[in-house]
Amino acid sequence: MKHLSPKQAYEFLQAHPEALFIDVRSEIEYLFVGHPVGAHHVSWNDGPDWEVNPHFVGQVKKLAGTDHACRPIVLICRSGNRSAEAAAALEKAGFKHVYNVTHGFEGDLDEKHHRSTKNGWRFEGLPWEQC
Repeated sequence: MKHLSPKQAYEFLQAHPEALFIDVRSEIEYLFVGHPVGAHHVSWNDGPDWEVNPHFVGQVKKLAGTDHACRPIVLICRSGNRSAEAAAALEKAGFKHVYNVTHGFEGDLDEKHHRSTKNGWRFEGLPWEQC
């Protein structure tokens, strides 16, 4: 897997319109915290038990289509940790071009335990929406 900063990921997605952009956070995070514009939602893990989604790879394959192994896949989560785990699972399943967005959508915690103040997609002012 390759790692991209939020700005690099945005530039990559603009340069590669065939790439599939997936937000792997929980449904609640995706809907209520917001998400990058154009990102599909496929949870890596979700409540109430926060177990890994056993259908994750299959759901991504379905979104990616018949050329799923060669299509670029860009993954984002809150801080870059879950998306790295999900990226590793996709690589294990045969995906060849998988990218993880470092610092994720909300970024690292600051000294007051707040996010979106140091780094991340929102901090960088990249397009996002809440619905």
